[in-house]
Amino acid sequence: MSTHKIPEYGPTLRTAKQLAQQAVRLVDRAVPGRMPDVEVILTDPRGMAELGTAADAELAGVLDKRTRNRAERAARRLARDSSGRAIPRANGSVLVLVNVDQHATPGQFAVTLVHELVHAMQFSRKHVVEHITQDTRAQFGVERQSRRQARAHARLVEQHEQEAYGCEYLADQLIPGATSTAAA
Repeated sequence: MSTHKIPEYGPTLRTAKQLAQQAVRLVDRAVPGRMPDVEVILTDPRGMAELGTAADAELAGVLDKRTRNRAERAARRLARDSSGRAIPRANGSVLVLVNVDQHATPGQFAVTLVHELVHAMQFSRKHVVEHITQDTRAQFGVERQSRRQARAHARLVEQHEQEAYGCEYLADQLIPGATSTAAA
């Protein structure tokens, strides 16, 4: 657990560390799969774009600076509205980025953390990381992806999102009433 480009967030980081340890145990028991090594980074939208693009480029094997910059500009537009993101890494671990600007309360943070940890568990399942890597490589223009493969990946992402949203109730065990404050 660490921060990136957000000074003076000491109390938030301490709260996040406590919640993260409890959330990992909860999600590990409730979701099928194996919990990989997870690195959680608290950051702002710009940091989410930077770190997310760097992790995606590492996963896809992209070294071209121009391609990375284009992807980072696109990621910056999306990061403003994003609460968090989980990205598999080539070494089998998972990077979880949390946008602190989107979380006014610890309850909202708990919901996002549980959601992203469910995605981390999903990455341990058979062929999931391969599909994500293939789609990431296609987004960077490293290799082509057929329409069938793109549709299959979109279905996989939708299934994973539904499962992650369905497990957000676990945040209530971390902070009672967390899901009711996250919806507000």
